[in-house]
Amino acid sequence: MKTILITGCSSGYGLETARLFLERGWQVIATMRTPREGLLPASDRLRLMALDVTDPRSISAAVRNSGPIDVLVNNAGIGLLGAFEATPMATTREVFETNTFGAMAMTQAFLPGMRLRGTGTIVNVTSSATLAPFPLVAVYTASKTAMEGFTASLAFELQSFGVKAKLVEPGYGPGTRFADNGGERMKGLLPEPYGSYAQGVFASLGQQAQVTRPIDVAQGVWQAANDETGQLRFPAGPDAVALAAAR
Repeated sequence: MKTILITGCSSGYGLETARLFLERGWQVIATMRTPREGLLPASDRLRLMALDVTDPRSISAAVRNSGPIDVLVNNAGIGLLGAFEATPMATTREVFETNTFGAMAMTQAFLPGMRLRGTGTIVNVTSSATLAPFPLVAVYTASKTAMEGFTASLAFELQSFGVKAKLVEPGYGPGTRFADNGGERMKGLLPEPYGSYAQGVFASLGQQAQVTRPIDVAQGVWQAANDETGQLRFPAGPDAVALAAAR
């Protein structure tokens, strides 16, 4: 029976991915900063674990407590929407700490075990914002684009050891907690004249026919985790698939 460890399982993509892998018979280690019972169906194949991907001690504890894993899914992330001009550099660094450096730190921590066993898959969840330019998410896009380059290079670096690196690229998901996860850091990031401009952007998004659901991303992770073809990128959601095809 295979084991998967997923970061950021308190909601959205991570929660749905944990649910899907549980349904399909895997052992699931669902991590989040503050574990909460009741988010997932009770199962003897499920473990909830506290994990902060920005805390080296928390990562070390996760490695010790999880045991060998077959798949690592770096899904934990924070959103940020706002004008770059108005975004403090401290906020930019905060986004990179979770979306980029946190995922890198998790990868570095779990890689030795995978390499020694000669098997394993690392799945990094990025965004369709890396597939086509989108306004008002410059910092967020930069953090995810860095992970795209990192993963593509890592895939080559690890192939001789039997370890795989994959990308899942979710599309626009209005039902996700992107804004909620942005929290207080988004306040004041849309001053005039950007506020008026943003209204038009939001109106356009509201008319978008194709959007991504959490289950689309979960299925994308499933495909990436079980892929044997050497495919690197897995766009998730109809809008992401269309963007990938156009590119």
